[in-house]
Amino acid sequence: MALPADISVSFDFSSGATFGYPFTIGDAKNGVLGTGTLGGTTVVEPIVDLTSIVRSITIENGRNIQSDTYQAGTAVIRVYDNDGSWNPQNTSSIYYPYLVPLRKIRVAATTSTAQEFLFSGYTTEYRYYYDQAENVGYVDIYAADAFRLLNLAQVTTVADSGAGQATGTRIGKILSQVSFPTNMRTISTGQSLCQADPGTLRTSLEAVKNAEFSEQGAFYFDGSGTAIFKSRNEVASSISGTPIDFNQTGGIPYKNLVFAFDDKLIINTASMQRIGGTAQVYQNAASVTKYFPHQYSAQNLVIDTDANALNIAATYVATRAETVIRIDAMTVDLLDPAVPTNTMIGLDYFTNVRISNIQPNGSTIVKTLQVQGLKWEISPNVMQCTVTTLEPIVDGFIIGSAERGIIGVSAMTY
Repeated sequence: MALPADISVSFDFSSGATFGYPFTIGDAKNGVLGTGTLGGTTVVEPIVDLTSIVRSITIENGRNIQSDTYQAGTAVIRVYDNDGSWNPQNTSSIYYPYLVPLRKIRVAATTSTAQEFLFSGYTTEYRYYYDQAENVGYVDIYAADAFRLLNLAQVTTVADSGAGQATGTRIGKILSQVSFPTNMRTISTGQSLCQADPGTLRTSLEAVKNAEFSEQGAFYFDGSGTAIFKSRNEVASSISGTPIDFNQTGGIPYKNLVFAFDDKLIINTASMQRIGGTAQVYQNAASVTKYFPHQYSAQNLVIDTDANALNIAATYVATRAETVIRIDAMTVDLLDPAVPTNTMIGLDYFTNVRISNIQPNGSTIVKTLQVQGLKWEISPNVMQCTVTTLEPIVDGFIIGSAERGIIGVSAMTY
Protein backbone atom coordinates (compact mmCIF):
# COMPACT_ATOMS: atom_id res chain seq x y z
CA MET A 1 0.00 0.00 0.00
CA ALA A 2 1.41 3.39 -0.96
CA LEU A 3 2.10 5.83 1.83
CA PRO A 4 0.00 9.03 1.85
CA ALA A 5 3.17 11.15 1.69
CA ASP A 6 6.47 10.68 -0.08
CA ILE A 7 9.10 10.05 2.60
CA SER A 8 12.66 11.07 1.78
CA VAL A 9 15.86 10.73 3.81
CA SER A 10 19.01 12.70 3.07
CA PHE A 11 22.46 12.23 4.59
CA ASP A 12 24.84 15.20 4.65
CA PHE A 13 28.55 14.42 5.00
CA SER A 14 29.58 18.06 5.46
CA SER A 15 30.68 19.40 8.83
CA GLY A 16 28.91 22.14 10.79
CA ALA A 17 25.41 22.49 12.18
CA THR A 18 23.68 24.09 9.18
CA PHE A 19 21.43 21.96 6.99
CA GLY A 20 21.68 22.53 3.26
CA TYR A 21 23.98 21.95 0.33
CA PRO A 22 27.57 23.08 1.01
CA PHE A 23 29.00 25.86 -1.15
CA THR A 24 31.28 24.33 -3.79
CA ILE A 25 33.41 26.64 -5.92
CA GLY A 26 32.71 26.16 -9.63
CA ASP A 27 29.71 23.92 -9.10
CA ALA A 28 26.67 25.01 -11.16
CA LYS A 29 24.24 23.74 -8.55
CA ASN A 30 26.03 24.44 -5.26
CA GLY A 31 28.45 27.17 -6.27
CA VAL A 32 26.10 30.13 -6.16
CA LEU A 33 26.83 32.58 -3.34
CA GLY A 34 23.97 33.04 -0.92
CA THR A 35 22.34 29.67 -1.60
CA GLY A 36 24.74 27.17 -0.03
CA THR A 37 26.50 26.74 3.28
CA LEU A 38 30.24 26.54 3.72
CA GLY A 39 31.26 22.87 3.73
CA GLY A 40 34.27 21.00 5.03
CA THR A 41 34.50 17.76 3.05
CA THR A 42 35.98 16.42 -0.17
CA VAL A 43 33.16 13.95 -0.83
CA VAL A 44 32.10 14.44 -4.46
CA GLU A 45 28.38 14.67 -3.58
CA PRO A 46 28.17 15.73 0.09
CA ILE A 47 24.41 15.16 0.36
CA VAL A 48 23.26 11.64 -0.47
CA ASP A 49 19.65 10.57 -0.96
CA LEU A 50 19.08 7.43 1.13
CA THR A 51 15.39 7.08 0.33
CA SER A 52 15.62 4.04 -1.93
CA ILE A 53 17.47 1.93 0.65
CA VAL A 54 15.64 3.03 3.81
CA ARG A 55 13.49 0.26 5.30
CA SER A 56 12.14 1.80 8.49
CA ILE A 57 12.15 5.09 10.38
CA THR A 58 11.37 5.79 14.03
CA ILE A 59 11.30 9.42 15.19
CA GLU A 60 10.51 10.51 18.73
CA ASN A 61 10.47 13.89 20.41
CA GLY A 62 8.56 15.63 23.15
CA ARG A 63 8.26 17.07 26.58
CA ASN A 64 8.96 14.69 29.45
CA ILE A 65 5.97 15.07 31.74
CA GLN A 66 7.89 13.82 34.77
CA SER A 67 10.94 16.08 34.49
CA ASP A 68 8.76 18.84 32.95
CA THR A 69 11.25 19.73 30.26
CA TYR A 70 11.79 19.27 26.53
CA GLN A 71 14.09 16.43 25.59
CA ALA A 72 16.23 15.82 22.54
CA GLY A 73 14.41 14.57 19.48
CA THR A 74 15.83 11.25 18.28
CA ALA A 75 15.61 9.09 15.18
CA VAL A 76 16.59 5.57 14.19
CA ILE A 77 16.80 5.00 10.44
CA ARG A 78 17.36 1.46 9.17
CA VAL A 79 19.19 1.22 5.83
CA TYR A 80 19.76 -1.91 3.73
CA ASP A 81 23.33 -2.10 2.51
CA ASN A 82 23.82 -4.57 -0.34
CA ASP A 83 27.35 -3.50 -1.26
CA GLY A 84 28.87 -2.45 2.07
CA SER A 85 28.85 1.27 1.26
CA TRP A 86 27.29 2.13 4.64
CA ASN A 87 29.56 -0.07 6.74
CA PRO A 88 31.77 2.41 8.65
CA GLN A 89 34.54 -0.22 8.83
CA ASN A 90 34.63 -0.89 5.09
CA THR A 91 37.74 0.87 3.79
CA SER A 92 36.60 0.16 0.20
CA SER A 93 33.37 2.12 0.62
CA ILE A 94 33.02 5.25 -1.47
CA TYR A 95 32.03 7.01 1.76
CA TYR A 96 35.08 5.93 3.76
CA PRO A 97 36.33 7.68 5.94
CA TYR A 98 33.46 10.19 5.99
CA LEU A 99 30.92 7.95 7.70
CA VAL A 100 31.50 9.37 11.18
CA PRO A 101 29.34 10.62 14.08
CA LEU A 102 27.69 14.03 14.02
CA ARG A 103 26.92 14.12 10.32
CA LYS A 104 23.56 15.58 9.33
CA ILE A 105 20.47 13.58 8.47
CA ARG A 106 16.94 14.70 7.61
CA VAL A 107 13.57 13.04 7.11
CA ALA A 108 10.97 14.88 5.01
CA ALA A 109 7.35 14.11 4.20
CA THR A 110 6.01 15.56 0.94
CA THR A 111 2.50 15.65 -0.49
CA SER A 112 1.20 17.35 -3.62
CA THR A 113 0.67 20.57 -1.66
CA ALA A 114 3.06 20.53 1.30
CA GLN A 115 6.48 19.47 2.52
CA GLU A 116 7.42 19.17 6.18
CA PHE A 117 10.60 17.99 7.85
CA LEU A 118 9.73 15.36 10.43
CA PHE A 119 13.30 15.30 11.77
CA SER A 120 16.58 17.11 11.28
CA GLY A 121 19.50 15.99 13.40
CA TYR A 122 23.01 14.67 13.76
CA THR A 123 24.19 11.09 13.70
CA THR A 124 25.28 9.65 17.04
CA GLU A 125 25.86 5.97 16.28
CA TYR A 126 25.99 3.41 13.47
CA ARG A 127 24.99 -0.17 14.31
CA TYR A 128 25.81 -2.61 11.53
CA TYR A 129 24.07 -5.99 11.25
CA TYR A 130 23.75 -8.96 8.89
CA ASP A 131 20.78 -11.22 8.26
CA GLN A 132 20.96 -14.78 9.60
CA ALA A 133 22.66 -16.06 6.45
CA GLU A 134 25.03 -13.06 6.47
CA ASN A 135 24.14 -12.27 2.85
CA VAL A 136 22.73 -8.79 3.30
CA GLY A 137 23.93 -6.11 5.67
CA TYR A 138 21.97 -3.27 7.14
CA VAL A 139 22.80 -0.38 9.41
CA ASP A 140 20.72 1.39 11.99
CA ILE A 141 21.66 5.07 11.94
CA TYR A 142 20.94 6.72 15.29
CA ALA A 143 20.59 10.48 15.39
CA ALA A 144 19.61 13.28 17.80
CA ASP A 145 18.61 16.87 17.23
CA ALA A 146 20.72 19.89 18.21
CA PHE A 147 20.05 19.41 21.93
CA ARG A 148 22.90 16.95 21.52
CA LEU A 149 25.23 19.65 20.19
CA LEU A 150 24.35 22.07 22.99
CA ASN A 151 24.88 19.36 25.60
CA LEU A 152 28.38 18.69 24.26
CA ALA A 153 29.46 22.35 24.16
CA GLN A 154 30.47 23.94 27.47
CA VAL A 155 30.51 27.63 28.27
CA THR A 156 31.89 29.76 31.07
CA THR A 157 31.44 33.50 30.55
CA VAL A 158 28.88 34.29 27.85
CA ALA A 159 29.96 37.35 25.87
CA ASP A 160 27.81 40.49 25.99
CA SER A 161 25.51 39.13 28.71
CA GLY A 162 25.16 41.86 31.30
CA ALA A 163 22.40 42.54 33.81
CA GLY A 164 18.98 43.60 32.50
CA GLN A 165 19.08 41.41 29.39
CA ALA A 166 15.81 39.80 28.27
CA THR A 167 15.70 36.00 28.49
CA GLY A 168 15.38 35.54 24.73
CA THR A 169 18.30 37.85 24.09
CA ARG A 170 20.36 35.86 26.62
CA ILE A 171 19.53 32.61 24.88
CA GLY A 172 20.65 34.14 21.59
CA LYS A 173 23.98 35.14 23.19
CA ILE A 174 24.49 31.60 24.48
CA LEU A 175 23.79 30.13 21.04
CA SER A 176 26.25 32.59 19.50
CA GLN A 177 28.85 31.64 22.10
CA VAL A 178 28.84 28.07 20.76
CA SER A 179 28.49 29.22 17.11
CA PHE A 180 25.01 27.83 16.54
CA PRO A 181 23.91 29.25 13.15
CA THR A 182 21.90 32.47 13.29
CA ASN A 183 19.81 31.39 10.30
CA MET A 184 18.54 28.40 12.31
CA ARG A 185 16.94 30.39 15.13
CA THR A 186 13.49 31.79 15.87
CA ILE A 187 13.97 33.44 19.25
CA SER A 188 11.38 35.64 20.97
CA THR A 189 12.61 38.44 23.20
CA GLY A 190 10.92 37.23 26.39
CA GLN A 191 9.22 39.13 29.21
CA SER A 192 11.65 38.42 32.07
CA LEU A 193 15.06 39.97 32.63
CA CYS A 194 18.30 38.22 33.53
CA GLN A 195 21.08 39.19 35.87
CA ALA A 196 24.64 39.23 34.54
CA ASP A 197 25.89 35.87 33.32
CA PRO A 198 27.41 34.01 36.30
CA GLY A 199 30.52 32.91 34.39
CA THR A 200 30.40 29.36 35.75
CA LEU A 201 31.34 26.24 33.82
CA ARG A 202 28.25 24.46 32.48
CA THR A 203 26.96 23.07 29.23
CA SER A 204 25.39 25.52 26.82
CA LEU A 205 22.18 23.48 27.08
CA GLU A 206 22.11 24.02 30.86
CA ALA A 207 22.64 27.74 30.33
CA VAL A 208 19.81 27.93 27.79
CA LYS A 209 17.43 25.92 29.96
CA ASN A 210 18.16 28.18 32.93
CA ALA A 211 16.99 31.19 30.91
CA GLU A 212 14.03 29.21 29.52
CA PHE A 213 12.88 28.28 33.03
CA SER A 214 13.45 31.80 34.34
CA GLU A 215 11.07 32.98 31.60
CA GLN A 216 8.65 30.06 32.05
CA GLY A 217 8.81 29.87 28.28
CA ALA A 218 9.66 27.05 25.88
CA PHE A 219 12.91 26.18 24.07
CA TYR A 220 13.11 23.32 21.60
CA PHE A 221 14.17 22.34 18.08
CA ASP A 222 11.49 21.84 15.45
CA GLY A 223 11.48 19.28 12.66
CA SER A 224 13.55 21.51 10.37
CA GLY A 225 16.30 21.76 12.99
CA THR A 226 15.49 25.38 13.89
CA ALA A 227 15.96 26.52 17.50
CA ILE A 228 12.64 27.87 18.78
CA PHE A 229 12.19 29.99 21.89
CA LYS A 230 8.69 31.07 22.90
CA SER A 231 8.14 33.68 25.59
CA ARG A 232 5.91 33.08 28.59
CA ASN A 233 3.12 35.16 27.06
CA GLU A 234 3.32 33.25 23.78
CA VAL A 235 3.13 29.94 25.63
CA ALA A 236 0.20 31.07 27.78
CA SER A 237 -1.77 32.58 24.89
CA SER A 238 -1.14 29.69 22.47
CA ILE A 239 -4.14 27.77 23.82
CA SER A 240 -6.44 30.45 22.36
CA GLY A 241 -5.80 29.20 18.82
CA THR A 242 -8.40 27.15 16.93
CA PRO A 243 -8.02 23.46 17.80
CA ILE A 244 -7.92 20.53 15.39
CA ASP A 245 -10.73 18.06 16.07
CA PHE A 246 -9.97 14.40 16.74
CA ASN A 247 -13.04 12.26 17.41
CA GLN A 248 -15.01 9.18 16.49
CA THR A 249 -17.81 10.97 14.65
CA GLY A 250 -16.47 13.16 11.88
CA GLY A 251 -13.14 14.51 13.12
CA ILE A 252 -9.75 12.94 12.56
CA PRO A 253 -9.96 9.29 13.68
CA TYR A 254 -7.55 7.91 16.26
CA LYS A 255 -6.85 4.74 18.24
CA ASN A 256 -5.08 3.69 21.44
CA LEU A 257 -6.21 6.66 23.50
CA VAL A 258 -4.21 6.79 26.75
CA PHE A 259 -6.15 8.14 29.73
CA ALA A 260 -4.57 9.01 33.09
CA PHE A 261 -5.88 10.31 36.38
CA ASP A 262 -3.16 10.51 39.00
CA ASP A 263 -1.01 12.90 41.01
CA LYS A 264 2.10 12.76 38.81
CA LEU A 265 1.88 16.37 37.66
CA ILE A 266 0.68 18.00 40.89
CA ILE A 267 2.92 20.73 42.28
CA ASN A 268 1.42 22.75 45.13
CA THR A 269 4.56 24.16 46.75
CA ALA A 270 7.41 25.69 44.75
CA SER A 271 10.68 27.21 45.93
CA MET A 272 12.61 29.30 43.42
CA GLN A 273 15.99 30.85 44.16
CA ARG A 274 17.97 33.11 41.88
CA ILE A 275 21.75 33.37 41.89
CA GLY A 276 22.69 35.51 44.90
CA GLY A 277 19.09 35.66 46.17
CA THR A 278 17.01 33.96 48.84
CA ALA A 279 14.56 31.14 48.24
CA GLN A 280 11.09 32.38 47.30
CA VAL A 281 8.29 29.98 48.26
CA TYR A 282 4.74 29.92 46.95
CA GLN A 283 2.12 27.43 48.13
CA ASN A 284 -1.45 26.58 47.24
CA ALA A 285 -2.84 25.68 50.68
CA ALA A 286 -6.06 24.18 49.31
CA SER A 287 -4.11 21.81 47.09
CA VAL A 288 -1.82 20.81 49.96
CA THR A 289 -4.86 20.00 52.10
CA LYS A 290 -6.46 18.01 49.31
CA TYR A 291 -3.46 16.11 47.93
CA PHE A 292 -0.73 16.42 50.62
CA PRO A 293 2.46 18.35 49.78
CA HIS A 294 3.87 18.00 46.27
CA GLN A 295 7.00 20.14 46.21
CA TYR A 296 9.37 21.44 43.56
CA SER A 297 12.48 23.58 43.88
CA ALA A 298 14.96 25.24 41.53
CA GLN A 299 18.16 27.08 42.41
CA ASN A 300 20.71 29.31 40.70
CA LEU A 301 18.19 30.87 38.34
CA VAL A 302 19.41 33.82 36.26
CA ILE A 303 16.21 35.79 36.93
CA ASP A 304 16.99 39.36 38.01
CA THR A 305 15.11 39.87 41.30
CA ASP A 306 13.67 37.92 44.23
CA ALA A 307 10.26 39.35 43.39
CA ASN A 308 10.39 37.77 39.94
CA ALA A 309 11.65 34.50 41.44
CA LEU A 310 8.46 34.53 43.54
CA ASN A 311 6.45 35.20 40.36
CA ILE A 312 7.98 32.09 38.80
CA ALA A 313 7.00 30.04 41.85
CA ALA A 314 3.43 31.39 41.72
CA THR A 315 3.10 30.74 37.96
CA TYR A 316 4.49 27.23 38.34
CA VAL A 317 2.05 26.30 41.11
CA ALA A 318 -0.95 27.97 39.43
CA THR A 319 -0.71 25.58 36.46
CA ARG A 320 -0.05 22.45 38.51
CA ALA A 321 -1.96 22.67 41.81
CA GLU A 322 -4.92 20.60 40.58
CA THR A 323 -5.24 17.33 38.72
CA VAL A 324 -7.84 16.30 36.18
CA ILE A 325 -8.44 13.34 33.92
CA ARG A 326 -5.76 13.55 31.25
CA ILE A 327 -5.43 12.22 27.76
CA ASP A 328 -1.71 11.61 27.55
CA ALA A 329 -1.50 10.19 24.04
CA MET A 330 -3.33 8.96 20.97
CA THR A 331 -2.19 7.16 17.83
CA VAL A 332 -3.25 8.24 14.35
CA ASP A 333 -2.91 5.93 11.34
CA LEU A 334 -2.16 7.99 8.24
CA LEU A 335 -3.10 5.05 6.00
CA ASP A 336 -6.70 5.71 7.01
CA PRO A 337 -8.16 7.77 4.12
CA ALA A 338 -10.15 9.83 6.66
CA VAL A 339 -6.90 11.23 8.11
CA PRO A 340 -5.70 14.47 6.43
CA THR A 341 -2.03 13.93 5.70
CA ASN A 342 -1.06 17.61 5.54
CA THR A 343 -2.61 18.24 8.96
CA MET A 344 -0.70 15.39 10.57
CA ILE A 345 2.72 16.13 9.08
CA GLY A 346 2.22 19.78 10.06
CA LEU A 347 1.72 19.07 13.78
CA ASP A 348 4.21 20.74 16.11
CA TYR A 349 4.55 21.65 19.76
CA PHE A 350 1.69 23.89 20.92
CA THR A 351 -0.67 22.82 18.14
CA ASN A 352 -4.11 22.84 19.80
CA VAL A 353 -6.18 19.67 19.55
CA ARG A 354 -9.70 18.92 20.75
CA ILE A 355 -10.11 15.22 21.51
CA SER A 356 -13.59 13.79 21.97
CA ASN A 357 -14.13 10.25 23.20
CA ILE A 358 -17.42 8.42 23.65
CA GLN A 359 -17.36 6.41 26.86
CA PRO A 360 -18.95 2.94 27.28
CA ASN A 361 -21.85 4.50 29.21
CA GLY A 362 -22.62 6.82 26.30
CA SER A 363 -21.17 9.98 27.85
CA THR A 364 -18.50 11.95 26.01
CA ILE A 365 -15.22 13.30 27.33
CA VAL A 366 -13.94 16.36 25.48
CA LYS A 367 -10.47 17.76 26.17
CA THR A 368 -8.78 20.74 24.52
CA LEU A 369 -5.05 20.07 24.81
CA GLN A 370 -1.76 20.90 23.16
CA VAL A 371 0.62 18.71 21.21
CA GLN A 372 3.79 18.23 23.26
CA GLY A 373 5.33 15.20 21.59
CA LEU A 374 5.33 13.22 18.33
CA LYS A 375 6.47 9.68 17.67
CA TRP A 376 6.56 8.59 14.03
CA GLU A 377 6.71 4.96 12.89
CA ILE A 378 7.30 4.67 9.14
CA SER A 379 8.02 1.67 6.93
CA PRO A 380 6.90 0.62 3.43
CA ASN A 381 3.42 -0.32 4.72
CA VAL A 382 3.17 1.74 7.90
CA MET A 383 2.86 5.46 8.60
CA GLN A 384 1.49 6.30 12.00
CA CYS A 385 2.03 9.00 14.57
CA THR A 386 1.59 8.78 18.33
CA VAL A 387 0.74 12.25 19.61
CA THR A 388 1.59 13.17 23.20
CA THR A 389 -0.75 15.80 24.62
CA LEU A 390 -0.71 17.98 27.71
CA GLU A 391 -2.64 20.76 29.35
CA PRO A 392 -1.00 24.18 28.72
CA ILE A 393 2.40 24.20 30.45
CA VAL A 394 1.90 27.82 31.54
CA ASP A 395 -1.57 29.00 32.46
CA GLY A 396 -2.52 32.56 31.73
CA PHE A 397 -5.48 34.92 31.79
CA ILE A 398 -6.85 35.20 28.23
CA ILE A 399 -9.47 37.86 27.57
CA GLY A 400 -12.55 36.35 25.93
CA SER A 401 -11.66 32.73 26.70
CA ALA A 402 -14.45 30.68 28.26
CA GLU A 403 -11.93 28.55 30.16
CA ARG A 404 -9.10 31.01 30.85
CA GLY A 405 -10.79 34.38 30.84
CA ILE A 406 -12.17 34.19 34.37
CA ILE A 407 -10.42 36.35 36.96
CA GLY A 408 -9.25 34.25 39.88
CA VAL A 409 -9.09 31.03 37.88
CA SER A 410 -6.07 31.62 35.64
CA ALA A 411 -2.73 33.08 36.58
CA MET A 412 -1.95 36.57 35.32
CA THR A 413 1.24 36.74 33.28
CA TYR A 414 3.87 39.08 34.75
